[in-house]
Amino acid sequence: MTAARFLVVLDADSTLIRNEVIELLADEAGRRAEVQAATEAAMRGEVDFAASLRSRVAALEGVPLSAYERVISRIEPTQGVHELIAAVHDRGGVVGVVSGGFHEILDHVAPGLGVDRWRANRLDVSADALAGTVDGEIVDAAVKAATLAQWADELGVSRRATIAIGDGANDLTMMAVAGLGVAFNAKPAVRAAAALVVGPQDLSEVIPLLP
Repeated sequence: MTAARFLVVLDADSTLIRNEVIELLADEAGRRAEVQAATEAAMRGEVDFAASLRSRVAALEGVPLSAYERVISRIEPTQGVHELIAAVHDRGGVVGVVSGGFHEILDHVAPGLGVDRWRANRLDVSADALAGTVDGEIVDAAVKAATLAQWADELGVSRRATIAIGDGANDLTMMAVAGLGVAFNAKPAVRAAAALVVGPQDLSEVIPLLP
């Protein structure tokens, strides 16, 4: 077990990266508009996240696995992400990402950004295409919070020395259990509930908050 001074856990979509990956995948199925509307409702907390994710993933049925390469090529890291991650590492911290998105994309994106550990959903596959279902437990608000707590315990980091950064309603539980919850590029309900709001879409603005 590696000891760390502190732990920073970010959401992925619209936080670590500028994109919503499920919308990029939906582009491949010609169903972006309906998936985008459902994603926005889920991020505002208007619908149950797990039920919403299942319905959105169903819209991806038949998307070929070759689409992953095209989606990955469209990913845009959020401004300031490299600076923030470097600053966390320079100060003896660890960076984690826990996402309601998908391992299939995050496994390519996270290492290049210097993320130390990550967790996300996995997509079922049938005959070299997406099956339209999620494989295993859905990473929802409760799982995000539990993952932050688990990682902190594994790293020997007190809960007070954890920072959670997110934009959607499914990040609120994680932000509540962290020592500091930061709303970033966030929906109104998230800004209202967060201990701190970062207005500019620049993750380097979080650096002064690091211990």
